[in-house]
Amino acid sequence: MFTLRKSFADQMIAQAREEFPNECCGILSGKDGMPLKLHPTTNIDASPVRYTIDPKEMYQIYKEAESQGWDLVAFYHSHTHSEAYPSLTDVRLATWPDSIYMLVSLRDYDSPKIRAFHIVDGKITEVELRIQ
Repeated sequence: MFTLRKSFADQMIAQAREEFPNECCGILSGKDGMPLKLHPTTNIDASPVRYTIDPKEMYQIYKEAESQGWDLVAFYHSHTHSEAYPSLTDVRLATWPDSIYMLVSLRDYDSPKIRAFHIVDGKITEVELRIQ
């Protein structure tokens, strides 16, 4: 199970809507698998069908987390017109096997969905997501 603060979920959805029609992206850092800080990042692709986290921002987030003894516990991005399920591109780009990958779907813009997954060696496993 992966627990996400409701305030983080709300911020992720707000970011997805703000960056619509392009995909948004970001990172959650924390300790022992518990997200403690949300880091919205820039999608340098500025695309409705793919995302790339700005490498400079990712480096800064990694260094900040490391300085606090934290890890990058989750990566998130939005799907603007499809369900909250990893695409083939998402699976190919999943290079942090210990992290959770979260998707925010705006397919139903008025009722966004968030789902969480482990992606390891191309295998997708949904993780129960608790938002509290």
